Amino acid sequence: MLLSVDWDAFSGTRELVFDAPIWGTPDRDTDRLAAWSVRAQRRGAGPADWAALDTDFPLYTGWEALRAYAGVPAFVTLSHADAWEWLDQFPGQAVLNLDSHHDLGSTSGDPERVRPGNWAGLALRRGRVRHVTTLYPVWHEALPVAEGYDLARTAGELTALLPPDALARVTLTRQVAPGSGLPDPAAVSSVLLVQSPAWTNPAHDGALLDLAAALRCSPLVPPLRRS
Repeated sequence: MLLSVDWDAFSGTRELVFDAPIWGTPDRDTDRLAAWSVRAQRRGAGPADWAALDTDFPLYTGWEALRAYAGVPAFVTLSHADAWEWLDQFPGQAVLNLDSHHDLGSTSGDPERVRPGNWAGLALRRGRVRHVTTLYPVWHEALPVAEGYDLARTAGELTALLPPDALARVTLTRQVAPGSGLPDPAAVSSVLLVQSPAWTNPAHDGALLDLAAALRCSPLVPPLRRS
């Protein structure tokens, strides 16, 4: 089994924060830093005063449990658009993706080009992975806009994104508590840690980089240090 961890499973948002990227955002350079500066300024702070974001964009607990994977081959990268470089090293395995998004497909963009929103679904369709389990973080249970709030709703949306043979190899689930639902480290061939800076608060970069260091991650594309 492969374990993919998007940092946006922990660097998240509260309910009714209408400039939160969970509502939808592109993944351009400006979305990765400048958009966060604008959010800070809207909250009366300077353009790099990330502390102003703490209330609306918290770092949820549970990421600390990932330290249990120290010793498992691990990688860190900027975006899930880079994930196939990782998959190519461990072909044909099942993937558990701890993420705020299923990454199985989207209605925008080129469906045949690997992007953050479709890397897992395209890998299923092209036979690079055997099965994908999306594990949503527990905080989604209190956030109606989040994919993990209503799993039946999200599963219904997938019928327009994946053919039946690929859809049959997808499982959607949600953590019942912070840190739950993670596989036994002995069953994991490799871990991929993904920054996703368009979706994650720059104030949390330090915790991400510390975790990457604890796991001795090899970089695919080096993550940003925005704080």
